[in-house]
Amino acid sequence: MPAPVDHHARRRQITAAARRVICRGGLDAVTFQSVAAEAGISVRLVQYYFGTKKDFLLATHRSVMDDAGTRFTRRRNELGPDATPREVIRAVLTELLPLDEQRREETLVLGAFGWSAITGGGITAEDTFAAPRALATIVADQLRRAPTGEDAGDPEADADLVVMAAGGLAQGMLQGYSTSRTPLELVEHLLDRVLGSTER
Repeated sequence: MPAPVDHHARRRQITAAARRVICRGGLDAVTFQSVAAEAGISVRLVQYYFGTKKDFLLATHRSVMDDAGTRFTRRRNELGPDATPREVIRAVLTELLPLDEQRREETLVLGAFGWSAITGGGITAEDTFAAPRALATIVADQLRRAPTGEDAGDPEADADLVVMAAGGLAQGMLQGYSTSRTPLELVEHLLDRVLGSTER
């Protein structure tokens, strides 16, 4: 009797292969054939799990978001219930930066999706905006928890700026852009600008 198929693991195998293909050649390099070859399975099997190219591209995008979300949740739990807004936002932003091979791959993949949305490559911006919107909501919630004074800003607008700045920093790191400060130092500077340097 054949062993039961783990469908989740098979989907994960396919999206992991798609991520590797994207890292080497962008979204244009993704075909049923290239992903099947990368995964070491048949084209028909890829088509069985994902009926269209867009289906498995969006599943690949979700897999990146799921991995980042899992890491963030783990980090959040490690911080504990008494974590300050700065600590929580720092944890979110750190997970967005390509500081190791996995996060570098994720940043490359997200960049490819962003470029496809700009150039009309079959994936629209709206297809991929759920993740940054969710991140902005998390950051805004934390900014509302932060001690405020008379000069308190607009949490939603500040959260949008924080998420967009972190995305730009991540892409700059991939391109080798460097400053006199490390990426983590720049994150701290960003938090100083939004929260004030006293909320450390």
